[in-house]
Amino acid sequence: MKFLKAAAMWPGVLPLVVLLIFLVHPSRCSPGKVNYREKEKEVLDDILGEKKYDARIRPSGENGTDGPTIVDVNIFLRSISKIDDYKMEYSVQLTFREQWLDERLKFNDFGGRLKYLTLTESTRVWMPDLFFSNEKEGHFHEIIMPNVYIRIFPHGSVLYSIRISLTLSCPMNLKLYPLDRQTCSLRMASYGWTTDDLVFVWKEGDPVQVVKNLHLPRFTLEKYLTDYCNSKTNTGEYSCLKVDLLFKREFSYYLIQIYIPCCMLVIVSWVSFWLDQSAVPARVSLGVTTLLTMATQTSGINASLPPVSYTKAIDVWTGVCLTFVFGALLEFALVNYASRSDMHRENIKKKYRTEIEHSSSVDPTTELLEPDSSTNFQMKPLVRHTEDSMTMDKVRQCEVHMMQPPKKNCCRSWLSKFPTRSKRIDVISRITFPLVFALFNLAYWSTYLFREEAENE
Repeated sequence: MKFLKAAAMWPGVLPLVVLLIFLVHPSRCSPGKVNYREKEKEVLDDILGEKKYDARIRPSGENGTDGPTIVDVNIFLRSISKIDDYKMEYSVQLTFREQWLDERLKFNDFGGRLKYLTLTESTRVWMPDLFFSNEKEGHFHEIIMPNVYIRIFPHGSVLYSIRISLTLSCPMNLKLYPLDRQTCSLRMASYGWTTDDLVFVWKEGDPVQVVKNLHLPRFTLEKYLTDYCNSKTNTGEYSCLKVDLLFKREFSYYLIQIYIPCCMLVIVSWVSFWLDQSAVPARVSLGVTTLLTMATQTSGINASLPPVSYTKAIDVWTGVCLTFVFGALLEFALVNYASRSDMHRENIKKKYRTEIEHSSSVDPTTELLEPDSSTNFQMKPLVRHTEDSMTMDKVRQCEVHMMQPPKKNCCRSWLSKFPTRSKRIDVISRITFPLVFALFNLAYWSTYLFREEAENE
């Protein structure tokens, strides 16, 4: 008041006094301003009072009726850390959101100044009893603070959001492994409230969101589908939601780690066909080494997969490759046997030719008696043994057969260039094994690729 009296005496000083009062005491010039952060506490205490709100009672249905409480659900898929084929499970981290209407929580927004109220304690309001039915393990995130919040809007709508990590079961069909696609589900259902009291629905618009840079080491997320999976038990019908994640297995990893090495082992086993038939140590060591390596490769593949009762695509591949390697080893055993048979026949021919040459050089009149150095006479047998005669007959028949002009056949004329049966077996194997393996590859890839497309459709 003293300042105002002084200002009346000097009119020019009055504006300066008013400005000074505004700067020093701004609240005196705006007595109607309200601190709305303090109003939040008053509103929360009002709507969540013990005598006014009971978290044990579920909200009413639509339009305040006794119908079931409708809960909208949507999820944000943050990451997928692994998909385990052996345990048939996958791990996922997601942000889970629920939204429902609770008219008991309506409050005055003071002309739009209070957009929503935030809570971090879920026990203070009623919560749906949702659980993940195919969950194996799960945990909340509490670093640095619990990753959860509850927002209450002026018209009574409640939004619950939480970040969780889950390990979920995923039954897989591995018949086309590793050319397969797998569908893993995320199921959410009510545990205690039946559909007469609680119903879950997917949020309209975009109920499932996926992070843009989602990376999986051996799979690609092709698409996802939302659906309903209500279940009926002897205690009633329960609301259920599910989202199906369709994963496609990345084939490039298996092509480099399994298919190409198996092909190389099979081709290496064919090298024995080009080695000399007398190189027994080299051919045996090559065949045994490739067979053991292929068996080790097969056991390593099966160790990473569950023991299932059906045949997988990878089992067909490794089984046929193992058969080819084993067949190459058996081929050498056949070549070795044929080589010894050829040597025996050659020895018989040499013996027969020697006897023919010897008999032609001796005079028939002196064939029976021949004097030796001591003037003693040795008697020659007049009759040959039966076994020798039979052997000689066979040799003659073979020579007659060989001397007959062969029929005009390109394959026989080409094989006639190789005099021994062992060499012919090696030459035939050089062509037969690669040709049969190429036909197997054609049948294998066409069969399983077409089956994959058919199942995908």
